[in-house]
Amino acid sequence: MDVESTIKDLREELRDHNYNYYVLDNPTITDFEFDMKLKELQDLEAKHPEFYDESSPTIRVGGMVTKHFETVVHEHRMYSLDNSYSKEDLEDWEKRIQRNLGDAPVSYTCELKYDGASISITYENGKLLRAVTRGDGFQGDDVTTNIKTIKSVPLQLKGDYPDKFDIRGEIILPFDGFAKMNEERIANGEEPYMNPRNTASGSLKLQDSSLVAQRPLECLLYSIVGRNTGISTQFEMLEKAREWGFKVPTVAKLCHSTQEVMEFVEYWDVNRHSLPYETDGVVVKVNNLQHQEELGYTAKSPRWAMAYKFKAEQVYTVLNEITYQVGRTGAITPVANLQPVLLAGTTVKRASLHNADQIEKLDIREGDTVFVEKGGEIIPKIIGVDLAKRPADSKPTEYIMECPECHTALMRTPGDAKHYCPNEYGCPPQITGRIQHYISRKAMDIEGLGGETVELLFKEGLINDYADLYDLTKEQLLPLERMAEKSAENLVQGVADSVKVPFERVLFALGIRYVGETVAKKLAKAYKSVDALMVATKEELVSVDEIGDRIAESVVDFFQNPKNLDAISRLRQKGVQLELSAEKLENQTDVLKGATFVVSGVFETVSRDELKKLIEDNGGKVGSSISSKTGYLIAGDKMGPSKRTKAESLGIPIITEQEFLVMI
Repeated sequence: MDVESTIKDLREELRDHNYNYYVLDNPTITDFEFDMKLKELQDLEAKHPEFYDESSPTIRVGGMVTKHFETVVHEHRMYSLDNSYSKEDLEDWEKRIQRNLGDAPVSYTCELKYDGASISITYENGKLLRAVTRGDGFQGDDVTTNIKTIKSVPLQLKGDYPDKFDIRGEIILPFDGFAKMNEERIANGEEPYMNPRNTASGSLKLQDSSLVAQRPLECLLYSIVGRNTGISTQFEMLEKAREWGFKVPTVAKLCHSTQEVMEFVEYWDVNRHSLPYETDGVVVKVNNLQHQEELGYTAKSPRWAMAYKFKAEQVYTVLNEITYQVGRTGAITPVANLQPVLLAGTTVKRASLHNADQIEKLDIREGDTVFVEKGGEIIPKIIGVDLAKRPADSKPTEYIMECPECHTALMRTPGDAKHYCPNEYGCPPQITGRIQHYISRKAMDIEGLGGETVELLFKEGLINDYADLYDLTKEQLLPLERMAEKSAENLVQGVADSVKVPFERVLFALGIRYVGETVAKKLAKAYKSVDALMVATKEELVSVDEIGDRIAESVVDFFQNPKNLDAISRLRQKGVQLELSAEKLENQTDVLKGATFVVSGVFETVSRDELKKLIEDNGGKVGSSISSKTGYLIAGDKMGPSKRTKAESLGIPIITEQEFLVMI
């Protein structure tokens, strides 16, 4: 017997059976026969380790233990989607698309929005290389070992797949499998899981992959990202993915108007309850991939896609008490503490009341019976009061006048919806909130240090601002509650390692009001160092792309505060990156300063994204649509005629890719 051939034949046969069963829902052998063949393969592989194959069907049984999930940067960012809740929202979105694309006919691919855990899986030469969770969109956790146990995820592709690409999808837990898992837990005297989505998400981070293999998880795929995929439309993308061996639901529909889109939405809003897994809406995408490139992205979302959310589930319950939370910027958020109630698969005990105006508008009072829904089916909110059930002795809510934490009189600036506590450097939640923001994943990402530990360090008098973190020693930490020697070492080392974090993330970490991730990157790029930013005037700041009066005033105020200057001085002494690295500065110039470029079409020498990066690296601005403020239109192959016509009518120079490269 040729052992190697037998092993190869068994693997191929089991892959086919796996595909038939888990992707096509069309098994051709019994479960018992499949298990016997799998056992035969396992025995042969155990006796002949020289024929090991990382994509063998036996890998799906699991068994590897992951103590720490490595953080991996996504090669292609995972964006979130803008939401819509009405036909009017969709029509407004369509108008924005038409303004950008001109007269080009636009069709849409409609897909169901699956409620699971997002995943990005990389394939190279047809083999599963890596699987990474969505994380913050820029980076996530490597969960490859766990994903390989999911039967509907192919380990080896079929057909004419590209050399390398990422495929995106949702890891979901079907209702039947979820119900069986809960039956077993109840029989064992354990608490049942609350909902399929959270259970699916939690499964990805289990350390023992054999436990993941026991869960009936599925992976539903919806998008391919990569170069030279040979695909021209979203609908073709779904069909190709299915041919290559992925589980892609067949309910997607190609629509040619928002009327057809709404018919799809209305059908599934009613019929979604017959599906075997959770859905919370419909994702509408511009079908043509070249159009998608033309439309591009905002800071958070693709302009070419929209999630239409089904109407949120509503319940009513009693509002027991209104309490108030203080955020890191001093903003006060009133919170409704509710009689616990089950809503969209989770038990809701609290809901945000937003601000004093919202409380007054709805006349919300303690003791009221209130209607609660999940805004976008994520954050619970109160949408109304059942006045017929209001107690006779009910009294209107009087909004608090002083901070619940430090008792400082609250302030409210004209035009601002929220009250805030002005005691910025003496109010405990603001102090710890700033430090928690500084250590957060998108900021300094300090390993070994979490929010609760920050609270403990502050309470023990060891830190009072984020610069104090760099003075902590293992000896100071060891006496603290639940702080073992290894934990203390990891914390001190995590803080020390944070000096390598690049300047743009440090700038975000400083916690300047209104300076989020995107604004921090723009300011870092424009000023290149904290020293230059410190002396910038409001007038200079507003000249930076997307920096308005409010952000500019906040930046100036921040650097006029002696406490902030002292903290920055101490960070500098510890080696924190307070300027762009030489590597980042190396390819940056001001050659294109003041010029706005619109990029359209398909390019040969560099990709569209690389072109945009070159524009920004050389001081220029990338515009999304042609207007009188556009400096140049860079025209590639297959550019829409409407863009050329508009540019010509406005007298805007139209240049080729090569002419642009000569400019820089």
